[in-house]
Amino acid sequence: MFQLRTYTLASEEAAKIYLDIHWARHLKSLSKYGIKVHGVFLAKETNLAQVVALVSYEEGASISEVNAAYMKSPDLRADMEGFNIEDIISVDEILLEEAKYFQMEDDSRK
Repeated sequence: MFQLRTYTLASEEAAKIYLDIHWARHLKSLSKYGIKVHGVFLAKETNLAQVVALVSYEEGASISEVNAAYMKSPDLRADMEGFNIEDIISVDEILLEEAKYFQMEDDSRK
């Protein structure tokens, strides 16, 4: 199952720091929890400072349980060290189901 995660931040500067420093850390730690990152983007041409990530979870995983384990982990604390967490205004999540006739080129989820 795929998930599109949109992080709205307090400023463009906070979004850039979150993307360049802290998401780079997430790339290493998320795989420990069975979360695969397919891309992380800085939103353009919007009035909001946003970082958008496309992730997927292992087949049959409980997304809420996986996310809760990561949110409580020392890995997340280490990833976010030095970042003012109050700069994250909101996180929106959208579950995505891949169309049966389309599969990403690198479909290593299987």
